[in-house]
Amino acid sequence: MAKKKNKKVIRYRRPLNINVGMIIFALIFAYMSFYVYTYLRREKIEFYEVVEGSIVNDRRHTGLIFRTEATKYTEHSGNINFYLREGKRAAVGTRIYSIDETGVLSRLLAENAGETASLSKDNLSSLKKQLSSFSQTFTDEDFKSVYDTKYTLDSQVLEYVNVDALKNLDSVIAEMGVNFDQVRADESGIVSYTVDSMETTAPSQVTEAMFDKTAYTKNIIKSGDLVEQGTPAYKLITSSDWSIVFPMDEEEASLYNGKTALTVKFAGRGLKAVGAFSTISGADGKRYGKLDFTKYMEQFVSERFVDFEIVTEEVTGLKIPRSAVTDVEFYLIPRDFLVTGTRGFYKETYTSNGPSVTLVNCEIYNSDDEYYYIKTGENSEFKAGDYIVKENSQDRYQVGTMATLQGVYNINRGYTVFKKIEVLTSNDEYYTVKRGTDYGLSVYDHIVLDASAVTANGSVIYQ
Repeated sequence: MAKKKNKKVIRYRRPLNINVGMIIFALIFAYMSFYVYTYLRREKIEFYEVVEGSIVNDRRHTGLIFRTEATKYTEHSGNINFYLREGKRAAVGTRIYSIDETGVLSRLLAENAGETASLSKDNLSSLKKQLSSFSQTFTDEDFKSVYDTKYTLDSQVLEYVNVDALKNLDSVIAEMGVNFDQVRADESGIVSYTVDSMETTAPSQVTEAMFDKTAYTKNIIKSGDLVEQGTPAYKLITSSDWSIVFPMDEEEASLYNGKTALTVKFAGRGLKAVGAFSTISGADGKRYGKLDFTKYMEQFVSERFVDFEIVTEEVTGLKIPRSAVTDVEFYLIPRDFLVTGTRGFYKETYTSNGPSVTLVNCEIYNSDDEYYYIKTGENSEFKAGDYIVKENSQDRYQVGTMATLQGVYNINRGYTVFKKIEVLTSNDEYYTVKRGTDYGLSVYDHIVLDASAVTANGSVIYQ
């Protein structure tokens, strides 16, 4: 009987052949893996580039404007039409407005404006400037100002159109024999068509309630309006001098105390001016600040309230983040121990042959009238208790006295180098520091953004 064949196949295992190439590849792979892991786990140091800049500390206020202004009233009833634009200066005898009792003039104006109405570049520029100023100063709490601005712009557009139309219709009106009263200025001044019943109020009559914008109302008189006899037609501002009165808290009163002039920036207008400062007592017995100006009154003829900032401090220098600043301790070494022609000191050392001195060069981080500042810590060339010997003398100084410097870590060289700073001023985010100082910073230096991320002076950094 034939034997049955065994069909089971046994797989042949080849022996593992480890050669030098595999070992080298494995080592390189392990090294690269470890390097990538440590790189990903390593805390990155962010840097900041030093720039020139300034810090301006401002105090924001809302004040009331006071001017020398007189309200002019109508002598007849009818439709009023203006010949002069808001904010323009009128000489004595200048036509300001007319009263049309029949309505014929108003009809002619409407017909003429409908055919030829247009705004010049100056008109459009003025409107855009007002809109820009409004958008920059608007707040939700002052929503009422939206309607005031709308009425002001509507009135101004209508005024621009009607002024040009009236000039074109002069000859037509004369030919038609239309009967209407023309009113001329009885004194020179700036014309405004906004009245609010505060024209005769003096700064000394101010009260805290007057600063409530929600209770304030003003009347804007527009060309074409039907007016009654004896109602306000316009007002004339007869002096370029004007004032702002504003409330102050105790801190602000102390801050401005002793000042005779303050620099003011007007919100949304790109305007800065210096005003004479004083304090006054209001009708309610409270103290208020008062700023007097002799220029720029024309830009505020339609306003009673004004938002502004008082510049309390403006300092220019090198601008650095507060987070970059730290305090570091240094050894103090007397200046006369520095070896001539070097940046080092003679350090006393000890051997079996007795004491000797060795010249040790080191980095100096600051100096004053008495001392040089030398770094401390493990990387320092000196330790507390070391003795330094004066050149050509037997005088010795024991290292140990320390002082603290405020500064930042410069990383231009790839490792941290402490640079001292002299702070001029600061706000919540930045310091302005003095430029051009010895052992200090320069423009475009790279410094550690967060000084707390650095453990010591001389640390290698990774960005």
